[in-house]
Amino acid sequence: MEVFDFRDKVVIVTGGSRGIGKSIAMGFGNAGANVIIAARKIEALKEVVKEIARTGGHGSYVECDLTKDDDLHGLIEETMKRHGTIDVLINNAGISPFIMKSEEVTKEMWEEVLQVNLLAPFLLSREAAKIMMKNNWGRIINIASVGGMVGFQRQIAYSATKGALIQMTKVMSIEWSRRYNITVNAIAPAYIETDLTEGMRASKIISENLLQRTPMGRFGKPDEIVTAVFYLASEFSSYTTGTVLYVDGGWMAY
Repeated sequence: MEVFDFRDKVVIVTGGSRGIGKSIAMGFGNAGANVIIAARKIEALKEVVKEIARTGGHGSYVECDLTKDDDLHGLIEETMKRHGTIDVLINNAGISPFIMKSEEVTKEMWEEVLQVNLLAPFLLSREAAKIMMKNNWGRIINIASVGGMVGFQRQIAYSATKGALIQMTKVMSIEWSRRYNITVNAIAPAYIETDLTEGMRASKIISENLLQRTPMGRFGKPDEIVTAVFYLASEFSSYTTGTVLYVDGGWMAY
């Protein structure tokens, strides 16, 4: 990671209090960026900020409920108040709160997943892009999923929103890259070793099924997502936009 230098860059990471988001925030903090992490749980956010500080990085947090438009606008406004700009936006937060048959999914369930996984990334990207346009430089990275490209059984809302997030990535990249030098890309992980996947990894049957489906025969590690994010956030990816980078152990090779 030493080749990546993000000194003085202002980076927003949603869902930065745990899992992949926390690893991304820690990575940027260690690489010299001013990191703003957003999530609902203040105590968890404070702990991540402390961890970033212990490694010599610069981090702060904004309490943000992605289901509330006022919180989304507040995240952008607070970042501008503290740092005066936004260089990199990582739309990492996502939910899959239920696993059930499609015919059992209620309208309220669907709308909750839609709000967090798709509408919030759209609104944040739209507002961040307006700032990046003035700088003629920006990086927007959406954390999608292989579930956005293949169907995840009994996760219709999750798969649908992640697929739509990928399409949103492509449209934004077309509109913003040439004139404003803003690249928009997505990363699609398979199953990563985080607290969110701990339950399924602990199940012998589920774990064996997932590993059998993964050519590399193992789960991914959070740092393997971080290095992919670093590439897309850096000048090394200056000719890369509108793409989906799979970090999936070969999942999509089938």
